[in-house]
Amino acid sequence: MAAPLRIQSDWAQALRKDEGEAWLSCHPPGKPTLYGSLTCQGIGQDGIPEVTASEGFIVNEINKKSIHISCPKENASSKFLAPYTTFSRIHSKSITCLDISSGGGLGVSSSTDGSMKIWQASNGELRRVLEGHVFDVNCCRFFPSGLVVLSGGMDAQLKIWSAEDASCVVTFKGHKGGILDTAIVDRGRNVVSGSRDGTARLWDCGRSACLGVIADCGSSINGVAVGAADNSINLGSPEHTPSEREVGTESKMLLLAREDKKLQCLGLQSRQPVFLFVGSDAFNCCTFLSGFLLLAGTQDGNIYQLDVRSPRAPVQVIHRSGAPVLSLLSFRDGFIASQGDGSCFIVQQDLDYLIELTGADCDPVFKVATWEKQIYTCCRDGLVRRYQLSDL
Repeated sequence: MAAPLRIQSDWAQALRKDEGEAWLSCHPPGKPTLYGSLTCQGIGQDGIPEVTASEGFIVNEINKKSIHISCPKENASSKFLAPYTTFSRIHSKSITCLDISSGGGLGVSSSTDGSMKIWQASNGELRRVLEGHVFDVNCCRFFPSGLVVLSGGMDAQLKIWSAEDASCVVTFKGHKGGILDTAIVDRGRNVVSGSRDGTARLWDCGRSACLGVIADCGSSINGVAVGAADNSINLGSPEHTPSEREVGTESKMLLLAREDKKLQCLGLQSRQPVFLFVGSDAFNCCTFLSGFLLLAGTQDGNIYQLDVRSPRAPVQVIHRSGAPVLSLLSFRDGFIASQGDGSCFIVQQDLDYLIELTGADCDPVFKVATWEKQIYTCCRDGLVRRYQLSDL
């Protein structure tokens, strides 16, 4: 990865006025930081500012919501995208998780203000408040239908909600510590949870029962992901005949991002180990990119890309800053990552530049969700930001 470029978080507002300025910097690893600035030389008839960069930086292109900057000396290039719109009235405090429904119509989010809410994705208008967890809600997501929400809380409870009338239809009990992440198996007859108690559990939604402890690793499970395994991967065979209540678990891998610096992969149905990878620090999040490629992010800012078929050495390690990697999401032919310093970026194979989602000013971006060409982020500053990729 080329040296990271950074830009003033409110650059789009700052450059809207004549002679307005915004700072820039380039951070080559192991070398001094290069500092620069952008200056608005006037606003064109189309409402787009004419912007020049100080020495060492080049403005390749600018639109109302995006600016493409390069630093030729360090071979660095980033397209910075400002939010299309910002929702400030959903929560009053830090927003720890969010998701967008499969149809793109609704959002769900949880906050350290103790609330979990469903809102209109187009304008942030409040639709429903989901009340029932004791203490904070750590994670929330829509089922594939888009009509039902799964949430996990510090109260060690996993709950299923109707997005239509906000009723809690199922509560799963069994964990002995807060639930930190969840995954939905196929269409959602089974779900997986990871907890501070060191276990990952598989649940039967129809009977609100635990189908088993898939892993008990003695260390907090910060992130979980379920993915369909490539045919070449040996997932092992279950020791006991699986319950007929298990639906869609065969040929699936379960990935666990653990606090003890370990990334664990096992067969979801077989419960057999596939690999155990030791990283540089606690793993916070993980996701599958394909039937054999995966990503996992650590507390010290590393994004590991691993191949399940030969997991001993990473395919690559991306390190942009020492800030914790907080979320990873497969996107098109690449991924979106967010970090604890407010950075949120998109890596795509066919682009020779990064797309950076700006707006957060050093506040952690906890989670990212997408729907078609729209990207939503949630941040410690209490804002949901919506980006429009067509603005590129």
